[in-house]
Amino acid sequence: MNKSQTSKSSNPEIRLSILGMSCAGCVNAVENVLLQVKGVETARVNFADHSAQVQGKVDPETLTQAIIDAGYEAAVMIGFEDPQAQAQQELLHYRSLIKKSIVAATLGIPLMIAGHFDWLPAMDSNNGHFVWVLIALLSLGVLYYSGGHFYRGAYKALISKQANMDTLIALGTGSAWIYSCIVLDYFKVLPPISNQAYFEASVIILAFINLGSSLETLARGKTSAAIRNLIGLQPRTARVIQNGSELDIPIEDVGLGATIRVRPGEKIPVDGIIIEGYSSVDESMLTGEALPIEKTQNSTVSAGTMNQQGSFIFTATKIGLDTALAQIIASVRQAQSSKPEIAKLADKISSIFVPIVVLIAAFTFIIWLYFGNLGYAVVTSMTVLVIACPCALGLATPMSIMVAVGKAAQLGILIRQGDALQTVGKLSCVVLDKTGTITAGTPTVSNIETYAEYTSSQVLQLAASLEAASEHPLAASILAKAESEELSLTPITDFQAIAGQGIIGDINQQVVAFGNQALMSSYQIEHTKFQTRIDELSALAQTPMLLAVNQQIVAIISVADPIKPESAEAIQQLTALGIHLIMVTGDNLLTAQAIAQQVGIHDVRAQVLPTEKADLIKNLQHTGEQVGMVGDGINDAPALSQANVGIAIGTGTDIAISSADIVLLQGSLLKIPAAIALSRATTTNIKQNLFGAFFYNSISIPIAAGLLYPFFGILLNPMIAGAAMALSSLTVIANASRLRQFKL
Repeated sequence: MNKSQTSKSSNPEIRLSILGMSCAGCVNAVENVLLQVKGVETARVNFADHSAQVQGKVDPETLTQAIIDAGYEAAVMIGFEDPQAQAQQELLHYRSLIKKSIVAATLGIPLMIAGHFDWLPAMDSNNGHFVWVLIALLSLGVLYYSGGHFYRGAYKALISKQANMDTLIALGTGSAWIYSCIVLDYFKVLPPISNQAYFEASVIILAFINLGSSLETLARGKTSAAIRNLIGLQPRTARVIQNGSELDIPIEDVGLGATIRVRPGEKIPVDGIIIEGYSSVDESMLTGEALPIEKTQNSTVSAGTMNQQGSFIFTATKIGLDTALAQIIASVRQAQSSKPEIAKLADKISSIFVPIVVLIAAFTFIIWLYFGNLGYAVVTSMTVLVIACPCALGLATPMSIMVAVGKAAQLGILIRQGDALQTVGKLSCVVLDKTGTITAGTPTVSNIETYAEYTSSQVLQLAASLEAASEHPLAASILAKAESEELSLTPITDFQAIAGQGIIGDINQQVVAFGNQALMSSYQIEHTKFQTRIDELSALAQTPMLLAVNQQIVAIISVADPIKPESAEAIQQLTALGIHLIMVTGDNLLTAQAIAQQVGIHDVRAQVLPTEKADLIKNLQHTGEQVGMVGDGINDAPALSQANVGIAIGTGTDIAISSADIVLLQGSLLKIPAAIALSRATTTNIKQNLFGAFFYNSISIPIAAGLLYPFFGILLNPMIAGAAMALSSLTVIANASRLRQFKL
């Protein structure tokens, strides 16, 4: 296999809500803590909505306790989520950070102004010692209120033998306060150049960091809005018909087979099939399709979609986590929490970044202490710790991925794996299945030609009787034609389906075979004299099938599958992107070429068996091609798995296709160039973020360490370092947020 496939665990998934992750760098720490718990198989942390998905045989309470011991807050998420409650929780967290920032600024700014204009008394004056002790106590209170969560996080990280952003902030601000207290007590002993206090710097740094975190919370809330909107589509109750009466019951109590009424303007509670009534349904939030879809008897409906004017009754076929909406939410979460290839470098650097920064700060302290003085040593090392917080580096990849995956979901493109978001933009070759992908997938009988004194009704009855036991895509068209002519079906025995060839069985003690020329050749049925007619029908983009009774051809039944209106435009766009297109089909070459010519594909592979499609992709990969496979996700499962990116054509109710990395909810090929364009935009965005983060740290750390002092006499103020650190994170967030404006 070209790409690894993760087998789904039989153990139930546990979802946890996690608070206290101050930046995306905490994601690795939480994942490591969860993976160390005995029984955990997989753990994915979603920074977008501060949750974790854990698979394994483990007690949920053990997981929450492990996270709490690591310095975070955690709770098990049970039942349906309330998006309003989630938004309210984020709002409360935002307000808390704003309050902490204001409190720190309320003390820090007056101290900074007073210090700048020399309004504060000298430490060795009569009133000076009292005033400075009061300032020390007030700043200690601010550190406890505005920075307590950083110090607790740093302590828990130390206990669990880890280091994170909290570690740097705690070391930076804590050392500034402690040094200032030393200056206060030993003011007369220290040389004049070293006897300066930095109480205002420690609290203003916290003001900037809390402000930056609050703005990050707002941005994260917008980023996770795609999931919240999807969750909000799920109604909380359903009107179930029981014993002739209608009753509103909680959505959790709806069972399979329940009969449910949907009235005008209501959301559909679960997936199902309409058994009575008529309406149109707005499926835009689920599939991206703007126009309402007409629904009649036997039409499928999906949870979360909005009924329009009509009323209908339907039977529940999928409930709970099996509905299309639940599957989409799960897939979006999985993609948002996964890490593409481009993120691995950033992850590796982030994992060792904090210890390296601590070493750099210690080295800076020693150098300044040796060549300069204690005061400068404290200032420079503190500034290095503060300015080097890896927030921007940690946010660079996940913020772009979260925005892009949410944007893709709005466009009707369901990205199930984060890797696919990056890889689809690198495709050099796309293999397209014909039926249901380029064509509509709903073929109809276009021509019936009979021989040997058989009538159209007779041959259609024989063909339909055989197809009644078949699962071939063309079977439905034969059966629909027979039903329209009110033909009764005849029982069959000894039925056989030969993959890629056709079907054979006994009807009224006659051996009837129905399929392509390969089937006739397999059973030594003479068919060469019909070759010219077969070629003529194939040239018209029809699929001719031969019907033989007792080794004699009695009819040619042609089926035509109309090309989707947007297929030609999509293929034109893909060609313009420089992508090599190949159409692959089990049909004969002439039919395949006729379809390919109409849509503009020049490379056609016909009469390919389902098992051979994966081999075709493997051969293409051996030549260096990055291959995408587009198919229906069922017959093409091996090929979808083999491809670098498997793209399944979905309908919004058939999206649980384990072999595919990307599902096009509307089934429109125009979504493929859209996915490629979004992928390339996202990759560019991530590279911009990573470059900005690397550049920021590469420049800021040497400056903070005092590199400019020997040449220009400039030392970076720790307060400016705090503002710069917050600004770097906001720059990454703002750049990633540009993907929300992505247009096709």
